[in-house]
Amino acid sequence: MRHGSIPGASGRVRPLTLLGAPVLREPCAEVTDFGPALARLVEDMFATMYAAQGVGLAANQVGESLRVFVYDCEDDDDVRHVGHVVNPRLVEADGIEIRGPEGCLSLPGLEAGTPRFDHARVEGVDVQGDPVVIHGTGWFARCLQHECDHLEGRIYADRVTGWRHRKVMRQAAKAPWARTGA
Repeated sequence: MRHGSIPGASGRVRPLTLLGAPVLREPCAEVTDFGPALARLVEDMFATMYAAQGVGLAANQVGESLRVFVYDCEDDDDVRHVGHVVNPRLVEADGIEIRGPEGCLSLPGLEAGTPRFDHARVEGVDVQGDPVVIHGTGWFARCLQHECDHLEGRIYADRVTGWRHRKVMRQAAKAPWARTGA
């Protein structure tokens, strides 16, 4: 029997912000109001992430320039991690750097081999303002680094170089969802 609520069950699905929107390229603001609006945002983000079949989602991906992300992601040992972080800081990204396939809900249908470390630690708070520390390995470490990048105004393609970068940016420019200036 499951205890507690299912994340996103009371949330509404919001439209995803796609590459080309300025909010994806600007650092997000620190959260200072820990009231009902923040809890609603987190619920909406979970609902949106699940509807889009993602494993992580940053607030700017639903048009909110706030330092918040949600996740539901397995690590390389098939351990599922579900949660959210407000005002996260990536305090460690180390171990072995692995180039692996990475996509993004803000660049739907695209993917590129992106280098990420296989260990990450994020510190922040939850919606009540209580401290949280999240350790991730493998795929989950990649997710944590990806979402922290979003909150700094970066996308995974910014970490890809050479022909891989040119290829993903050409694909993004030709995608049906592309905006001018992407």
